[in-house]
Amino acid sequence: MNDAADTVVVTHDASDRTYQARINGAVVGTIIYEVQGRRIVLTHTIVEPSAREHGIGTALVRDTLDDLRRDGKTVTILCPFVTDFIAHNPGYADLVDAQHPGHPTRK
Repeated sequence: MNDAADTVVVTHDASDRTYQARINGAVVGTIIYEVQGRRIVLTHTIVEPSAREHGIGTALVRDTLDDLRRDGKTVTILCPFVTDFIAHNPGYADLVDAQHPGHPTRK
């Protein structure tokens, strides 16, 4: 697989509480979340082993956070991958719910 972050299509499936990264229609990554009012709890990011190290997870998290920002949501982070993404992209730090941050920084 080539670096394909620019060919990733991220879709939201509210009924399954997931965001999915697809390449050529195939799901290669998923973010799983829970809903707590206007707050979204990001619990897990999964990327298929064959799709890792190609920017898929980064594209998935970025598009998910962009969508949540457009919807006026805040996030609680329980997923280490999202924690690392925000640490490297501090422009998203304002999305972290101040009262319920989860694990917004790694130690």
